[in-house]
Amino acid sequence: MKNTIKYTFLSALFLGFTACDVDNSLPEIEGEAENTIALQAGSADFSNYVAIGASFTSGYTDGALFMAAQQNSFPNILASKFEMVGGGDFTQPMMDDNIGGLVMGPNVIQEPRFYFNGSGPARLSATPTTELTNIKAGPYNNMGVPGLKSFHLGFEGYGALAALPNANPYYIRMASAPMSSVIKDALMQQPTFFTVSEIGGNDVLGYSIAGGAGEDHNETGNIDPTTYGTNDITNSNVFAAVFSGTVDALTAAGAKGVVANLPYVTSLPYFTTIPYAPLDPSNPDFGAQIPTLNSVYGAINGVFAAIGVPERAIVFATDAASPVVIKDESLEDKTAQIVGALLASPTFPPFVASFGLPTDATTLQKVAGLLGTYYGQARQATENDLIVLPSSRIIGTVNTSSVGFLMSQGLPQQLAGMFSVEGVSLPLEDKWVLTEDEVGRVKTATDSYNATIKAVAEAKGLAFVDFKAVLQEASTVGLEFGTYNLNTSLVTGGLVSLDGIHLTGRGYALMANEILSAIDATYGSNFTVGKDGLAMPDDHPTNYSPTLQ
Repeated sequence: MKNTIKYTFLSALFLGFTACDVDNSLPEIEGEAENTIALQAGSADFSNYVAIGASFTSGYTDGALFMAAQQNSFPNILASKFEMVGGGDFTQPMMDDNIGGLVMGPNVIQEPRFYFNGSGPARLSATPTTELTNIKAGPYNNMGVPGLKSFHLGFEGYGALAALPNANPYYIRMASAPMSSVIKDALMQQPTFFTVSEIGGNDVLGYSIAGGAGEDHNETGNIDPTTYGTNDITNSNVFAAVFSGTVDALTAAGAKGVVANLPYVTSLPYFTTIPYAPLDPSNPDFGAQIPTLNSVYGAINGVFAAIGVPERAIVFATDAASPVVIKDESLEDKTAQIVGALLASPTFPPFVASFGLPTDATTLQKVAGLLGTYYGQARQATENDLIVLPSSRIIGTVNTSSVGFLMSQGLPQQLAGMFSVEGVSLPLEDKWVLTEDEVGRVKTATDSYNATIKAVAEAKGLAFVDFKAVLQEASTVGLEFGTYNLNTSLVTGGLVSLDGIHLTGRGYALMANEILSAIDATYGSNFTVGKDGLAMPDDHPTNYSPTLQ
């Protein structure tokens, strides 16, 4: 992390001359004046603060929820500031360890947290001790539930163990009753002040991390969330009804609060760390294969040109990094045309023979079919495609399932391996890539959700935080926080944790300060200028030791 420490050099030299006396003493240098401005709540009543949200609200970080992370959750930080101006106790559904993850009997159902192993994120080699069935019935002031989508807020039975897998394991542990709902548990506490944050984030996140392998219900028009798949995008009308109804319920008794909009999840390092063009010719394992690869793809590229899609041509450069090859399911499938063009070409039999294969009609038909199947929707990635973080484990590796399939079709093992290199000769599956078209769907849905959030905030006179703008700044020039510049680089940026999606403890502290600033602007409090009114970066970590368990 970049630590921009500013030094101020002060010097003074006073020479006093009298007829018989010289005074060489220096005046005392005064330190910075202590801030003595008393905190004031303004028109807000913080006596009973309830936070409603998903994983960010819970404090989820480094791919897990654990005790230290919960202590650094932004609602817990806010509650510590509210306490100084009349805020009451703030309860959280604490996990049982700092390992993270969940177990259900002998089975690990949520993995332990990540830690930095010196080269990158790695999972702790430890078994979680937080037992799912050990119910700690709420309600709690922190009603942040990892994985929650907007329409889950009012879903009765979302905390019912018997309803798994349709229930949420984190809410099961904290629900006041199996058939309660998140919003019911929040209202049960009669909050005087609330935050509603990141509602809607998971409504597009599942689709995004799955590489767009889901339905966009803004396109299908489906407004029945009970029929949605895990990776589907929630219809904007469904979101609007849920969000408006939630805020109506929270404000019905006069409570005040803060709502926050959504950043583009595609700006997070989970989607921006792996470049679209990672294939470096200086890597001997790849560079040595470029002539052969370009020869093979030359035959396919000729077919692409002949059937009217020359833009799909695949070429690897010898003097610059090349894009990965991907399967784009939005493209028209040209399998049949590729097969037909290859079989009609007089150069195809010698091409097949160059691999040591026979050129009888059966073999030619089989090879043409395989090439058509593999490259019917193939193209190279562009800068507008996003390659998801987990793909770093597989790009350039041999897909053993592909090898087995090709060998079952009569190809020798070495040749099958040559056509099975992920992202090189074997197009990356849809789950590893969020294409430009899919990125557009995510942004369109997010913009629609944000329009609702902003309109509700204005109609209700609530404080509003523009987290979309905050993340945009972090992903470009960075965010100044004390002596630090926080940005969205994975591991080193200090803002986003090792999972590439959720914030660090320091990131949550910055988030809390943004909320406090919005509270000041709306309700006349003075957290931003009062004594101890804001979170300090050095009080909150960016990573956790693997020995913390």
